[in-house]
Amino acid sequence: MPRPLPRFPEPDTEKFWEATKRHELTYPTCDSCSAIIFYPRQHCPQCGSDKQTWHTSRGEGTVYSYSVIRQNRNPSFKDLGAYALAWIDLDEGFRMMSNVTGVGDPTKDIKVGMRVKVQWEDQPDSELSLPLFVPA
Repeated sequence: MPRPLPRFPEPDTEKFWEATKRHELTYPTCDSCSAIIFYPRQHCPQCGSDKQTWHTSRGEGTVYSYSVIRQNRNPSFKDLGAYALAWIDLDEGFRMMSNVTGVGDPTKDIKVGMRVKVQWEDQPDSELSLPLFVPA
C-alpha cells in the first residue's frame, strides 16, 4: 500500500510537491524580510508578506532529533518494521521532518548530529517523490 500523499489543489505546499517530481528539495524565502519559510505557506510567519522566492536545497544536513517507531497501525506503514522519523537541519538553514533510511538498524545506527543527505522515494501510481534521508 502506498504512503499517504497530499491532495491537490494545495495552495501552501503545492510548489514544494511539484518540485519533488523532479527530485528537487525546494524551500521559499521571504522577499520582504529574507526569512526562510519552512514548512511552505502562503505568507511569511515573520512579517506576513506574501512575496516569496523559491530556492533549491542541496539536500544535505544533520539529524537534529529522531524517534524510532516500532509499531504503526496505519496499513501504509505495516511493511516498514521499525523506522526512524527525524527532524533534519538542512545546511541552508531550515528544519524539516522526514525519515532516515539506509541504515541496518534504526534503533542503533542513527545519532543526533549525524550527517545525512536526501534520497528520493518515487511513489507508485503518483508522479510525486518523497524526500527521505540517508547517511551522508
